[in-house]
Amino acid sequence: MAGVAVAAEWQLLYNRYYRKPELYQMQWKNVDLTRNKIACAPFGGPIAVIRDDAKIVQLYAESALRKLRIFTSSGRLISETVWKNPGGRLIGMSWTDDLTLICITQDGTVYSYNIHAELISTFSLGKECFDNSVVECVFWGNGVVCINEAFEIFAVPDFKVPKTVKLADCNLEELPHCIAVIEPQYTKSGDVEVLLGVGDHVLLVEEDLVQPLAEGMGPFQKMVVSRKGEFVASFTHDGRLLVMSTDFSDVIIEYACESALPPEQLAWCGLDSVLLYWDDMLLMVGPYGDPVRYIYDEPIILIPECDGVRILSNTNMEFLHRVPDSTVSIFQIGSTLPAALLYDALEHFDRRSAKADENLRLIRSSLPEAVEACIDAAGYEFDISQQRTLLRAASYGQTFSSLFQRDSIQEMCKTLRVLNAVRHVEIGSPLSIQQYKLLTPSVLINRLINAHKHLLALRISEYLGMNQEVVLMHWTCTKISASAAIPDASLLDILLDKLKLCKGISYAAVAAHADKSGRRKLAAMLVEHEPRSSKQIPLLLSIGEEDTALMKATESGDTDLMYLVLFHIWRKRAPLEFFSTIQARPLARDLFVTYARSYKHEFLKDFFLSTGQLQEVAFLLWKESWELARNPMASKGSPLHGPRIKLIEKAHNLFTETKEHMFESKAAEEHAKLLRIQHELEVTTKQAIFVDSSISDTIRTCIVLGNHRAANKVKTEFKVSEKRWYWLKVFALATIRDWDALEKFSKEKRPPIGYRPFVEACVDAGEKDQALKYIPKLADPRERAEAYAKIGMAKEAADAASQAKDGELLGRLKLTFAQNAAAASIFDTLRDRLSFQGVS
Repeated sequence: MAGVAVAAEWQLLYNRYYRKPELYQMQWKNVDLTRNKIACAPFGGPIAVIRDDAKIVQLYAESALRKLRIFTSSGRLISETVWKNPGGRLIGMSWTDDLTLICITQDGTVYSYNIHAELISTFSLGKECFDNSVVECVFWGNGVVCINEAFEIFAVPDFKVPKTVKLADCNLEELPHCIAVIEPQYTKSGDVEVLLGVGDHVLLVEEDLVQPLAEGMGPFQKMVVSRKGEFVASFTHDGRLLVMSTDFSDVIIEYACESALPPEQLAWCGLDSVLLYWDDMLLMVGPYGDPVRYIYDEPIILIPECDGVRILSNTNMEFLHRVPDSTVSIFQIGSTLPAALLYDALEHFDRRSAKADENLRLIRSSLPEAVEACIDAAGYEFDISQQRTLLRAASYGQTFSSLFQRDSIQEMCKTLRVLNAVRHVEIGSPLSIQQYKLLTPSVLINRLINAHKHLLALRISEYLGMNQEVVLMHWTCTKISASAAIPDASLLDILLDKLKLCKGISYAAVAAHADKSGRRKLAAMLVEHEPRSSKQIPLLLSIGEEDTALMKATESGDTDLMYLVLFHIWRKRAPLEFFSTIQARPLARDLFVTYARSYKHEFLKDFFLSTGQLQEVAFLLWKESWELARNPMASKGSPLHGPRIKLIEKAHNLFTETKEHMFESKAAEEHAKLLRIQHELEVTTKQAIFVDSSISDTIRTCIVLGNHRAANKVKTEFKVSEKRWYWLKVFALATIRDWDALEKFSKEKRPPIGYRPFVEACVDAGEKDQALKYIPKLADPRERAEAYAKIGMAKEAADAASQAKDGELLGRLKLTFAQNAAAASIFDTLRDRLSFQGVS
């Protein structure tokens, strides 16, 4: 059978098979895991190595100079740096989810390194950890829990936000036997929960809570929480392995080990089994059945993954995991399942045996299921030839099945090509298909570009149809930082050659990095290639290219961008320099003027003065005078020489200097003169009723108040015509019902406006008797007729109308007296008489 050789390497744990294929022969030399502190990142990530300063140094074997070295999972050196040990002994070291290496020293200093062994940042856990040294720390994804010599517990929930949280006081008198952590994302409270093995029980510690659990079940020597925080595996003082729920209420596994000596390492292998490691033996315990033993003659480190455990030794890297069901169905010894028969059929077909057809006939109804199993099994294989054979078996079976989704093989081929590329010893990232799906392709791309594997990242992005911009941007920024010796023009050509591969890439972002790297000339050259003004212009401003930015903003026609540039230049340049800059560009100038009219009058006045636009300054001053009028607080001070009058006088003086604005000059002069007179009137009358009224209203108000001298003064000052004067005085006297004064005024001389205004003023005031004084003086009989009609005197109206010999007027007057039949008949009689006379 096909599966004999493959299945021979499997181990059976109760009813489940496990296998432990070798991923790599380690490429490093002279790395002894026992003499070093090791931090291995999950998802096939890098390995950080630093000599353990608690161990004796063998000077003949290695240098006394301590180095932090970072390797790929295949043991290839990525980077190294001298460890200067500034904060005392190194207590703990671990990788975060985004592959930042965190190192915590005795004095509570936290050092962050990138994959290239470059120090990114440092921060302190706080005074308590500095005064009382850190003795132990337990890491999870992006956080850590530490305990110090004073038995105080601290947590950093997220290294991206370097904030230390002190957990509740446990009143410990000695260090706990063991510490485990339930990550915040798996707790009800959303905060980290710490499990401490203390005495014969466990303490659950939170920020403001301490709760005893599992009383009488301990002491616990080792504890480890499962990946999703559901279970906790613990090793007791009497040599038992207990697997319980995290509240310690249910015991799922209890296994008595042969030794009461606690294991060096305790780890979960997926969710199906637990691994215990002593000096030379790795024990795998499942829920049922006998455990599986692996013997090692060299030290190992267990690296838990979502679907198994990677096992690192001095010489190789292995991956212990459960054999997938699809693989078992094909390769289990004696299997007659459809997938196994299909795999065998391919072997017979390759040997040109008729047995291939016989196998296919047996499984014809189950062919889609068999093809699916072969594809699935191929995804779990690390051996490329085995992948190829399984996919060939799937393709062979697919030929005889019309029901199968034909793109499944293509998708699996794509996935395996990516996985095989990153698993290559040069890259050293041994992802399983489950890890790859959980990690996601985009995160894998980010890991590759951070490791400066840009070409592979670009090819994978292109192959998977992903956006290549992320890769190209990172490569470009890296290239700029690493190419200090290359001239700007040469480097620009190199960058443009690659950037053109991706349409829509942000040249502005690349230029920003160039500027940040101190290459301003290169930045200016790059930003010229940015087609989007919204990205180009802010960058031009940041690199000091204000004039170019103003030109580009003007060309774009975007007023928001124009204002952005204007405000930037306004803030940076001296006023006169700013004025000359915008004066040459009409659009920029107009936008500035529009804004400044509303918010920056003083600055706008300076601009107009500097550009010789005196009339514009005058208009602004005049506008300010009106704004002062609306502000009740601004008119304090001398009523004669108030701020408004001064502003208008300044406006008058400026208008006078421009020949084209003689009208405005005269108007401003008269406005100031009128305001001064009105102020004087308000002072003398003690009534605030004059300011900002018209000349006519000022005269009328003076007459109403009886101040004829003031009215005459205004008339004289502003050369008010006689006709206008008579109209104003007639109606003003009628307003105060001074009929004697009105009659006297009418007799001073023949009124230039005639007597009709006198009649109208009396009629409007409802004084018929007064009106009768002036109606007879009306020279035009039509006016007399209409005047008599207004006061209801029909006969007199009819007589005047007949004198005018106007039939149309008689008709109109008849309508006025429509409700008075006798009066109406008079108008009819007169019309008839006129008509008769006209006929004769």
